[in-house]
Amino acid sequence: MPYCNSLILKQYFLMNLPPVMPLFEGSDTIKNGNSIVNQYITQLCLSDICDAGVVFEHATDMLYEQKNTENSYKAYRSELTTFLHWCFDVAKLSPAQLSRHDIGRYVDYCSNPPSELIGYFNVAQFTVNKEQQAKCPNVKWRPFTGKKRDNVEQPYVLSDSALKTKIAIVSAFYLFLMGEDYCERNPAQIWLNRSRFSSRQKFKLINDDDNLKSFTELQWSYVVTVVDKLAQEQPLVYCRSQFLIKLMYSCYLRISEISARAGYSPVMGQFRQNRQTGIWHFYLPQSKGGKQRNIMISNQLLASLTQYRQFLGLTDLPQRDEQHPIFIRHRAAGRGREVGVINANLGVRQMRDDIEEVIKLAADTALKDGFSQDANDMRDMTAHNIRHTGITHDININRRPLSHVQADAGHESIDTTSQYLHTSQAERHQSAISKPLNHLDGID
Repeated sequence: MPYCNSLILKQYFLMNLPPVMPLFEGSDTIKNGNSIVNQYITQLCLSDICDAGVVFEHATDMLYEQKNTENSYKAYRSELTTFLHWCFDVAKLSPAQLSRHDIGRYVDYCSNPPSELIGYFNVAQFTVNKEQQAKCPNVKWRPFTGKKRDNVEQPYVLSDSALKTKIAIVSAFYLFLMGEDYCERNPAQIWLNRSRFSSRQKFKLINDDDNLKSFTELQWSYVVTVVDKLAQEQPLVYCRSQFLIKLMYSCYLRISEISARAGYSPVMGQFRQNRQTGIWHFYLPQSKGGKQRNIMISNQLLASLTQYRQFLGLTDLPQRDEQHPIFIRHRAAGRGREVGVINANLGVRQMRDDIEEVIKLAADTALKDGFSQDANDMRDMTAHNIRHTGITHDININRRPLSHVQADAGHESIDTTSQYLHTSQAERHQSAISKPLNHLDGID
Protein backbone atom coordinates (compact mmCIF):
# COMPACT_ATOMS: atom_id res chain seq x y z
CA MET A 1 0.00 0.00 0.00
CA PRO A 2 1.54 3.37 -0.95
CA TYR A 3 2.31 5.90 1.77
CA CYS A 4 0.15 8.96 2.36
CA ASN A 5 1.51 12.05 0.62
CA SER A 6 2.33 15.24 2.49
CA LEU A 7 -1.03 16.85 1.72
CA ILE A 8 -2.94 13.96 3.27
CA LEU A 9 -0.59 14.01 6.26
CA LYS A 10 -1.34 17.69 6.80
CA GLN A 11 -5.08 17.21 6.40
CA TYR A 12 -5.22 14.29 8.79
CA PHE A 13 -3.12 15.93 11.44
CA LEU A 14 -5.29 19.03 11.29
CA MET A 15 -8.77 17.53 11.35
CA ASN A 16 -9.23 13.83 10.72
CA LEU A 17 -7.39 11.93 13.44
CA PRO A 18 -9.07 9.84 16.15
CA PRO A 19 -8.42 11.03 19.74
CA VAL A 20 -5.89 8.20 20.18
CA MET A 21 -3.46 7.30 17.42
CA PRO A 22 -3.65 3.65 16.29
CA LEU A 23 -0.05 2.49 15.87
CA PHE A 24 0.02 -0.84 14.09
CA GLU A 25 -1.55 -1.97 10.83
CA GLY A 26 -2.60 -5.57 10.13
CA SER A 27 -0.17 -8.47 10.38
CA ASP A 28 0.31 -8.55 6.60
CA THR A 29 1.52 -4.93 6.35
CA ILE A 30 2.95 -4.13 9.79
CA LYS A 31 6.55 -4.23 8.55
CA ASN A 32 5.77 -1.65 5.84
CA GLY A 33 5.14 1.13 8.34
CA ASN A 34 2.70 4.00 8.02
CA SER A 35 3.70 7.59 7.31
CA ILE A 36 1.16 9.21 9.64
CA VAL A 37 2.18 6.95 12.52
CA ASN A 38 5.86 7.58 11.74
CA GLN A 39 5.30 11.33 11.90
CA TYR A 40 3.50 10.97 15.23
CA ILE A 41 6.40 8.90 16.65
CA THR A 42 8.94 11.40 15.32
CA GLN A 43 7.13 14.25 17.08
CA LEU A 44 7.21 12.27 20.34
CA CYS A 45 10.95 11.71 19.95
CA LEU A 46 11.52 15.41 19.45
CA SER A 47 9.35 16.46 22.38
CA ASP A 48 8.44 14.28 25.34
CA ILE A 49 9.67 10.70 24.77
CA CYS A 50 13.09 10.64 23.12
CA ASP A 51 13.16 6.82 22.91
CA ALA A 52 9.61 6.47 21.52
CA GLY A 53 11.04 5.29 18.20
CA VAL A 54 12.97 2.47 19.85
CA VAL A 55 9.97 1.36 21.88
CA PHE A 56 7.79 1.44 18.76
CA GLU A 57 10.33 -0.70 16.85
CA HIS A 58 10.41 -3.29 19.64
CA ALA A 59 6.61 -3.39 19.85
CA THR A 60 6.44 -3.88 16.09
CA ASP A 61 8.95 -6.73 16.26
CA MET A 62 7.01 -8.40 19.05
CA LEU A 63 3.74 -8.12 17.12
CA TYR A 64 5.35 -9.47 13.97
CA GLU A 65 6.20 -12.65 15.86
CA GLN A 66 2.44 -13.13 16.41
CA LYS A 67 1.59 -12.76 12.71
CA ASN A 68 0.74 -16.43 12.18
CA THR A 69 -1.94 -16.44 14.89
CA GLU A 70 -4.51 -13.83 13.95
CA ASN A 71 -6.41 -13.81 17.26
CA SER A 72 -3.21 -13.41 19.27
CA TYR A 73 -2.01 -10.69 16.92
CA LYS A 74 -5.22 -8.68 17.34
CA ALA A 75 -5.21 -9.08 21.13
CA TYR A 76 -1.58 -8.01 21.44
CA ARG A 77 -2.05 -5.13 19.01
CA SER A 78 -5.05 -3.79 20.92
CA GLU A 79 -3.37 -3.93 24.33
CA LEU A 80 -0.01 -2.60 23.17
CA THR A 81 -1.71 0.33 21.43
CA THR A 82 -3.61 1.23 24.60
CA PHE A 83 -0.54 0.83 26.81
CA LEU A 84 1.69 2.94 24.58
CA HIS A 85 -1.06 5.57 24.30
CA TRP A 86 -1.07 5.86 28.09
CA CYS A 87 2.74 5.98 28.27
CA PHE A 88 3.20 8.50 25.45
CA ASP A 89 0.10 10.69 25.65
CA VAL A 90 -1.02 10.53 29.28
CA ALA A 91 1.97 9.76 31.53
CA LYS A 92 4.49 11.15 29.00
CA LEU A 93 6.98 8.50 30.06
CA SER A 94 8.95 5.79 28.31
CA PRO A 95 7.96 2.22 29.32
CA ALA A 96 11.58 1.86 30.49
CA GLN A 97 10.91 4.52 33.14
CA LEU A 98 7.77 3.00 34.65
CA SER A 99 7.54 1.61 38.18
CA ARG A 100 5.02 -0.71 39.82
CA HIS A 101 3.11 2.35 41.00
CA ASP A 102 2.91 3.64 37.40
CA ILE A 103 1.37 0.33 36.32
CA GLY A 104 -1.20 0.87 39.07
CA ARG A 105 -1.97 4.28 37.57
CA TYR A 106 -2.37 2.63 34.16
CA VAL A 107 -4.82 0.11 35.63
CA ASP A 108 -6.84 2.95 37.16
CA TYR A 109 -6.90 4.71 33.77
CA CYS A 110 -8.12 1.58 31.97
CA SER A 111 -10.75 0.96 34.64
CA ASN A 112 -12.19 4.44 34.17
CA PRO A 113 -11.14 5.77 30.74
CA PRO A 114 -12.21 9.17 29.40
CA SER A 115 -15.67 8.93 27.87
CA GLU A 116 -14.43 10.27 24.51
CA LEU A 117 -12.16 7.20 24.20
CA ILE A 118 -14.99 4.68 24.51
CA GLY A 119 -16.62 3.31 21.38
CA TYR A 120 -19.73 1.14 21.22
CA PHE A 121 -19.12 -0.74 18.01
CA ASN A 122 -16.05 -2.32 16.44
CA VAL A 123 -14.37 -0.48 13.58
CA ALA A 124 -11.07 -0.94 11.76
CA GLN A 125 -8.09 0.98 13.17
CA PHE A 126 -7.07 2.12 9.67
CA THR A 127 -9.09 2.92 6.57
CA VAL A 128 -8.04 3.18 2.94
CA ASN A 129 -8.18 6.57 1.31
CA LYS A 130 -9.50 5.46 -2.09
CA GLU A 131 -8.36 8.59 -3.88
CA GLN A 132 -4.76 8.26 -2.75
CA GLN A 133 -4.78 4.48 -2.13
CA ALA A 134 -3.20 5.06 1.27
CA LYS A 135 -3.94 3.71 4.74
CA CYS A 136 -4.82 6.38 7.29
CA PRO A 137 -6.04 6.21 10.92
CA ASN A 138 -9.79 5.71 11.20
CA VAL A 139 -11.33 8.78 12.84
CA LYS A 140 -14.12 6.57 14.27
CA TRP A 141 -11.78 4.16 16.08
CA ARG A 142 -11.56 4.17 19.89
CA PRO A 143 -9.20 2.15 22.15
CA PHE A 144 -11.94 1.12 24.63
CA THR A 145 -15.14 -0.69 23.68
CA GLY A 146 -18.30 -0.36 25.76
CA LYS A 147 -21.56 -2.31 25.60
CA LYS A 148 -25.12 -1.42 24.67
CA ARG A 149 -28.27 -2.91 26.07
CA ASP A 150 -31.51 -2.35 24.19
CA ASN A 151 -29.57 0.14 22.09
CA VAL A 152 -28.66 2.14 25.24
CA GLU A 153 -25.02 2.77 26.08
CA GLN A 154 -24.05 1.14 29.40
CA PRO A 155 -21.42 2.39 31.88
CA TYR A 156 -18.00 1.10 30.91
CA VAL A 157 -16.84 -1.84 33.05
CA LEU A 158 -13.42 -3.55 32.93
CA SER A 159 -13.86 -7.12 34.14
CA ASP A 160 -11.22 -8.93 36.20
CA SER A 161 -10.64 -11.30 33.31
CA ALA A 162 -10.07 -8.45 30.86
CA LEU A 163 -7.76 -6.68 33.32
CA LYS A 164 -5.64 -9.80 33.85
CA THR A 165 -5.33 -10.26 30.10
CA LYS A 166 -4.40 -6.61 29.65
CA ILE A 167 -1.61 -6.67 32.25
CA ALA A 168 -0.40 -10.12 31.18
CA ILE A 169 0.18 -8.77 27.67
CA VAL A 170 1.97 -5.71 29.06
CA SER A 171 4.10 -8.08 31.16
CA ALA A 172 4.87 -10.14 28.04
CA PHE A 173 5.98 -6.92 26.33
CA TYR A 174 8.36 -6.20 29.19
CA LEU A 175 9.74 -9.73 28.94
CA PHE A 176 10.36 -9.06 25.26
CA LEU A 177 12.11 -5.77 26.09
CA MET A 178 14.22 -7.54 28.71
CA GLY A 179 15.15 -10.19 26.16
CA GLU A 180 16.30 -7.39 23.86
CA ASP A 181 18.24 -5.94 26.83
CA TYR A 182 16.18 -2.78 26.71
CA CYS A 183 14.72 -3.02 30.21
CA GLU A 184 16.17 -4.38 33.43
CA ARG A 185 12.88 -5.07 35.23
CA ASN A 186 9.25 -5.92 34.60
CA PRO A 187 6.99 -3.52 36.54
CA ALA A 188 3.84 -5.18 35.18
CA GLN A 189 4.96 -8.51 36.64
CA ILE A 190 5.79 -6.86 39.96
CA TRP A 191 2.32 -5.25 40.01
CA LEU A 192 0.68 -8.60 39.29
CA ASN A 193 2.64 -10.32 42.05
CA ARG A 194 1.34 -7.76 44.57
CA SER A 195 -2.20 -7.50 43.21
CA ARG A 196 -5.32 -9.39 44.24
CA PHE A 197 -4.63 -11.76 41.34
CA SER A 198 -1.30 -12.98 42.70
CA SER A 199 -2.71 -16.04 44.48
CA ARG A 200 -4.83 -17.05 41.49
CA GLN A 201 -2.36 -16.86 38.66
CA LYS A 202 1.41 -16.72 38.43
CA PHE A 203 3.26 -15.41 35.43
CA LYS A 204 6.67 -16.85 34.65
CA LEU A 205 9.54 -14.39 34.68
CA ILE A 206 12.20 -14.40 32.01
CA ASN A 207 15.04 -16.86 32.54
CA ASP A 208 18.11 -14.87 33.54
CA ASP A 209 20.47 -17.46 32.06
CA ASP A 210 18.80 -17.16 28.66
CA ASN A 211 18.62 -13.38 28.94
CA LEU A 212 22.38 -13.09 29.57
CA LYS A 213 23.46 -15.84 27.17
CA SER A 214 26.77 -15.06 25.47
CA PHE A 215 29.27 -16.59 23.05
CA THR A 216 32.19 -18.54 24.50
CA GLU A 217 35.72 -17.49 23.56
CA LEU A 218 35.87 -20.26 20.94
CA GLN A 219 32.45 -19.41 19.47
CA TRP A 220 33.21 -15.69 19.31
CA SER A 221 36.56 -16.33 17.64
CA TYR A 222 34.67 -18.14 14.86
CA VAL A 223 32.31 -15.16 14.41
CA VAL A 224 35.18 -12.65 14.16
CA THR A 225 37.37 -14.89 11.98
CA VAL A 226 34.53 -15.63 9.57
CA VAL A 227 33.40 -12.01 9.19
CA ASP A 228 37.04 -10.89 8.66
CA LYS A 229 37.43 -13.49 5.92
CA LEU A 230 34.13 -12.52 4.28
CA ALA A 231 35.04 -8.83 4.39
CA GLN A 232 38.35 -9.56 2.70
CA GLU A 233 36.79 -11.71 -0.02
CA GLN A 234 33.59 -9.68 -0.60
CA PRO A 235 34.20 -6.20 0.85
CA LEU A 236 31.19 -4.60 -0.85
CA VAL A 237 28.91 -7.03 0.96
CA TYR A 238 30.57 -7.69 4.31
CA CYS A 239 32.75 -4.71 5.33
CA ARG A 240 29.68 -3.13 6.84
CA SER A 241 28.82 -6.26 8.83
CA GLN A 242 32.44 -6.58 9.95
CA PHE A 243 32.52 -3.17 11.60
CA LEU A 244 28.95 -3.46 12.91
CA ILE A 245 29.77 -6.67 14.78
CA LYS A 246 33.02 -5.32 16.22
CA LEU A 247 31.37 -2.07 17.31
CA MET A 248 28.52 -3.86 19.09
CA TYR A 249 30.94 -6.21 20.85
CA SER A 250 33.46 -3.56 21.89
CA CYS A 251 30.95 -0.94 23.04
CA TYR A 252 28.21 -3.28 24.34
CA LEU A 253 25.68 -1.69 21.98
CA ARG A 254 22.10 -2.64 21.37
CA ILE A 255 21.01 -2.66 17.71
CA SER A 256 18.45 0.01 18.55
CA GLU A 257 21.29 2.33 19.59
CA ILE A 258 23.02 2.29 16.20
CA SER A 259 20.14 1.87 13.76
CA ALA A 260 17.88 4.45 12.13
CA ARG A 261 14.45 5.07 13.57
CA ALA A 262 11.99 7.92 13.87
CA GLY A 263 13.81 10.82 15.48
CA TYR A 264 17.31 9.29 15.45
CA SER A 265 19.87 8.67 12.71
CA PRO A 266 23.39 7.65 13.92
CA VAL A 267 26.27 9.58 12.33
CA MET A 268 30.06 9.35 12.27
CA GLY A 269 30.34 12.46 14.45
CA GLN A 270 29.31 10.32 17.43
CA PHE A 271 32.87 8.98 17.44
CA ARG A 272 34.55 11.77 19.37
CA GLN A 273 38.00 12.62 20.68
CA ASN A 274 38.57 14.59 23.86
CA ARG A 275 40.71 17.53 22.79
CA GLN A 276 42.55 17.67 26.12
CA THR A 277 43.24 13.98 26.76
CA GLY A 278 43.17 12.63 23.18
CA ILE A 279 40.87 9.81 24.38
CA TRP A 280 38.27 8.53 21.90
CA HIS A 281 34.75 7.57 22.88
CA PHE A 282 31.42 6.78 21.23
CA TYR A 283 28.66 9.21 22.21
CA LEU A 284 25.07 7.98 22.52
CA PRO A 285 22.65 10.92 22.65
CA GLN A 286 19.66 8.62 23.20
CA SER A 287 19.79 5.29 24.94
CA LYS A 288 17.40 3.21 27.00
CA GLY A 289 15.03 5.49 28.90
CA GLY A 290 16.45 8.55 27.17
CA LYS A 291 19.81 8.40 28.94
CA GLN A 292 23.01 9.66 27.35
CA ARG A 293 26.36 7.96 27.71
CA ASN A 294 29.95 8.07 26.50
CA ILE A 295 31.53 4.67 25.78
CA MET A 296 35.29 4.26 25.81
CA ILE A 297 36.87 2.99 22.56
CA SER A 298 39.74 0.49 22.46
CA ASN A 299 42.76 0.90 20.18
CA GLN A 300 41.67 -2.14 18.16
CA LEU A 301 38.20 -0.72 17.59
CA LEU A 302 39.70 2.62 16.57
CA ALA A 303 41.85 0.77 14.02
CA SER A 304 38.71 -1.03 12.75
CA LEU A 305 36.94 2.32 12.44
CA THR A 306 39.83 3.68 10.36
CA GLN A 307 39.73 0.60 8.10
CA TYR A 308 35.95 0.87 7.67
CA ARG A 309 36.11 4.58 6.85
CA GLN A 310 38.83 3.96 4.26
CA PHE A 311 36.49 1.43 2.64
CA LEU A 312 33.78 4.12 2.55
CA GLY A 313 36.21 6.60 0.99
CA LEU A 314 36.28 8.87 4.06
CA THR A 315 39.17 10.33 6.04
CA ASP A 316 40.78 7.96 8.54
CA LEU A 317 39.00 9.45 11.55
CA PRO A 318 35.79 11.51 11.82
CA GLN A 319 35.35 15.12 12.83
CA ARG A 320 33.08 15.92 15.77
CA ASP A 321 30.35 17.43 13.59
CA GLU A 322 30.53 14.87 10.74
CA GLN A 323 27.03 13.92 9.59
CA HIS A 324 27.89 10.92 7.38
CA PRO A 325 25.71 7.92 8.38
CA ILE A 326 27.58 5.13 10.16
CA PHE A 327 25.97 2.18 8.37
CA ILE A 328 24.58 2.89 4.92
CA ARG A 329 22.50 0.79 2.58
CA HIS A 330 24.03 -1.24 -0.22
CA ARG A 331 21.22 -0.11 -2.52
CA ALA A 332 18.59 2.60 -2.46
CA ALA A 333 15.46 2.13 -0.39
CA GLY A 334 12.42 1.04 -2.37
CA ARG A 335 9.82 2.51 -0.05
CA GLY A 336 9.35 4.54 3.10
CA ARG A 337 10.57 7.96 4.15
CA GLU A 338 13.91 7.51 2.36
CA VAL A 339 12.74 5.95 -0.91
CA GLY A 340 15.45 6.22 -3.56
CA VAL A 341 18.11 7.23 -1.01
CA ILE A 342 21.22 5.06 -0.58
CA ASN A 343 23.26 7.28 1.74
CA ALA A 344 21.00 6.61 4.72
CA ASN A 345 21.30 4.55 7.90
CA LEU A 346 20.08 0.98 8.13
CA GLY A 347 17.08 0.09 10.26
CA VAL A 348 16.87 -2.50 13.04
CA ARG A 349 15.66 -5.38 10.90
CA GLN A 350 18.33 -5.08 8.21
CA MET A 351 21.08 -4.93 10.83
CA ARG A 352 19.68 -7.95 12.64
CA ASP A 353 19.48 -9.91 9.39
CA ASP A 354 23.08 -9.02 8.46
CA ILE A 355 24.43 -10.08 11.85
CA GLU A 356 22.47 -13.31 12.06
CA GLU A 357 23.66 -14.28 8.58
CA VAL A 358 27.27 -14.00 9.79
CA ILE A 359 26.48 -15.98 12.96
CA LYS A 360 24.95 -18.76 10.85
CA LEU A 361 28.00 -18.89 8.55
CA ALA A 362 30.29 -18.98 11.60
CA ALA A 363 28.26 -21.86 13.04
CA ASP A 364 28.57 -23.72 9.73
CA THR A 365 32.37 -23.29 9.87
CA ALA A 366 32.54 -24.50 13.48
CA LEU A 367 30.52 -27.58 12.52
CA LYS A 368 32.92 -28.39 9.67
CA ASP A 369 35.79 -28.20 12.16
CA GLY A 370 34.12 -30.76 14.40
CA PHE A 371 32.64 -28.45 17.05
CA SER A 372 29.08 -29.68 16.68
CA GLN A 373 27.81 -28.61 20.12
CA ASP A 374 29.31 -25.14 19.75
CA ALA A 375 27.73 -24.87 16.30
CA ASN A 376 24.32 -25.80 17.71
CA ASP A 377 24.69 -23.28 20.53
CA MET A 378 25.69 -20.54 18.07
CA ARG A 379 22.58 -21.12 15.95
CA ASP A 380 20.48 -20.15 18.98
CA MET A 381 22.31 -16.83 19.35
CA THR A 382 20.92 -13.57 18.02
CA ALA A 383 22.27 -10.08 17.53
CA HIS A 384 21.48 -8.90 21.07
CA ASN A 385 23.67 -11.70 22.50
CA ILE A 386 26.68 -9.78 21.16
CA ARG A 387 26.18 -7.07 23.78
CA HIS A 388 26.09 -9.73 26.52
CA THR A 389 29.23 -11.30 25.06
CA GLY A 390 31.17 -8.04 25.12
CA ILE A 391 30.22 -7.39 28.75
CA THR A 392 30.89 -10.98 29.84
CA HIS A 393 34.30 -11.15 28.16
CA ASP A 394 35.40 -7.79 29.51
CA ILE A 395 34.53 -8.76 33.08
CA ASN A 396 35.64 -12.40 33.11
CA ILE A 397 38.48 -12.45 30.57
CA ASN A 398 39.79 -8.91 30.20
CA ARG A 399 39.27 -8.21 33.94
CA ARG A 400 37.86 -4.70 33.46
CA PRO A 401 36.59 -3.20 36.73
CA LEU A 402 32.86 -3.63 37.22
CA SER A 403 32.36 0.10 37.65
CA HIS A 404 33.98 0.79 34.26
CA VAL A 405 31.82 -1.83 32.53
CA GLN A 406 28.72 -0.50 34.28
CA ALA A 407 29.35 3.01 32.94
CA ASP A 408 29.99 1.85 29.37
CA ALA A 409 27.04 -0.57 29.39
CA GLY A 410 24.65 2.06 30.77
CA HIS A 411 23.44 -0.14 33.64
CA GLU A 412 21.50 1.72 36.32
CA SER A 413 22.89 -0.50 39.07
CA ILE A 414 26.19 -2.31 39.67
CA ASP A 415 24.00 -5.30 40.62
CA THR A 416 22.93 -5.62 37.00
CA THR A 417 26.56 -5.62 35.86
CA SER A 418 27.46 -8.18 38.54
CA GLN A 419 25.10 -10.70 36.93
CA TYR A 420 27.72 -11.15 34.22
CA LEU A 421 30.30 -12.43 36.70
CA HIS A 422 30.61 -16.18 36.26
CA THR A 423 33.04 -19.07 36.33
CA SER A 424 32.94 -22.45 34.66
CA GLN A 425 32.49 -25.73 36.55
CA ALA A 426 36.13 -26.58 35.83
CA GLU A 427 37.30 -23.27 37.29
CA ARG A 428 35.17 -23.73 40.39
CA HIS A 429 36.44 -27.30 40.79
CA GLN A 430 40.04 -26.14 40.49
CA SER A 431 39.60 -23.49 43.17
CA ALA A 432 37.73 -25.87 45.48
CA ILE A 433 39.77 -29.06 45.15
CA SER A 434 42.53 -28.03 47.57
CA LYS A 435 40.43 -26.24 50.17
CA PRO A 436 41.50 -27.35 53.68
CA LEU A 437 39.00 -28.09 56.41
CA ASN A 438 41.41 -27.00 59.14
CA HIS A 439 43.87 -24.24 58.31
CA LEU A 440 45.88 -25.08 61.46
CA ASP A 441 46.06 -28.81 60.80
CA GLY A 442 49.59 -30.17 61.36
CA ILE A 443 50.71 -27.30 63.57
CA ASP A 444 51.84 -28.56 66.97
